[in-house]
Amino acid sequence: MSEQKDFSIKSISLYKVPPRWLFLKITLNNGLSGWGEPVVEGRADTVKAAVEELSGYLIGQDARRIEDIWQVLYRGGFYRGGPVLMSAISGIDQALWDIRGKALGVPVYELLGGPVRDKMKIYSWIGGDRPENVAEAARARVAAGFKAVKMNASSDMEWIDTPKKVSEIIDRAMVVREAVGDDVGIGLDFHGRIHRGMAKVIMKELEPVKPMFIEEPVLSENNESLKVLQQMTSAPIATGERMFSRWDFKRLFEDRSVDIVQPDLSHAGGISEVRRIATMAEAYDVAVAPHCPLGPVSFAAALHLDFVSINAFIQETSMGIHYNGEIDLIDYVKNPEALRVDEGYIHLLDKPGLGLEIDEEKVVEMAKTGHDWKNPIWRNADGSFAEW
Repeated sequence: MSEQKDFSIKSISLYKVPPRWLFLKITLNNGLSGWGEPVVEGRADTVKAAVEELSGYLIGQDARRIEDIWQVLYRGGFYRGGPVLMSAISGIDQALWDIRGKALGVPVYELLGGPVRDKMKIYSWIGGDRPENVAEAARARVAAGFKAVKMNASSDMEWIDTPKKVSEIIDRAMVVREAVGDDVGIGLDFHGRIHRGMAKVIMKELEPVKPMFIEEPVLSENNESLKVLQQMTSAPIATGERMFSRWDFKRLFEDRSVDIVQPDLSHAGGISEVRRIATMAEAYDVAVAPHCPLGPVSFAAALHLDFVSINAFIQETSMGIHYNGEIDLIDYVKNPEALRVDEGYIHLLDKPGLGLEIDEEKVVEMAKTGHDWKNPIWRNADGSFAEW
């Protein structure tokens, strides 16, 4: 085999960069390379170690055999699934698709059957972990062209909390609705902070707000409660950012207890697996809105999935999110115009692979700074742990 045709994997490089991301670069013996984003927020070093463990198998493999590599990485270690392994596989899978598209000179969505849409609707975050000034922020996003926004529905909550706390949540959401009118979607993210007893109350009270969706009203380990909670609201219920494979989603579909699934392209097995999850969702008449509070590679991977999935209706982006601080996702990209939001949409990416030119010099330089991002630990008034 000549060097030009040698698609075997030569090396894997990992870069932990601010604000809280982990980038992966796979390089082949023929000189081609691709980028992925394997990370669990707050556990970047753990996922980095998992990728390094998997590298022993990857080096020397034919990078064109994306599906075979995925199956071996998933099944070959006996213990399967979970956030760490699946996030490691996700970044590797993204990089392999990036390479395959570059090798053939086409965007990844062309390899997945071609686009079903010309542009993808994007929503923008407003508020923070403890949301404030949300009406002002929502108006600013709408003025910038966004057709939808999302906010944390609440701050920390007791297992059973007060009517005052409930009223604060409803009032905050209603202020946003009044600020943007009925033409703008409002996603309300409970973030798993609210337990079933309070979710029942709050979801019923939110009816006048007409949410675009109510996200993670309970933790994913309590998904059996969604069937009860569906009776409390006419709003679509969304979940899935803490679910990691089609096997995790299978029962959710069978129970018909969710309207929107939100798999994360950096947590749920990459492009290969989320494509399968989206197809499963379509068969159950469930919409897809990929989770993506991460960096540019994860975002690009999600967009390619959106472009080929008929049931994808909106896409999250971390542009301007409160977690990013002084570093935003376009700071690592040489062609930021590819991710330009135009009247609330991003158009088809037209460059080969994932469509991004990663600024490797910037990545290497920022990796010297790195990060040690951890989510906050919250406590209730009595000192007990509160969900973040």
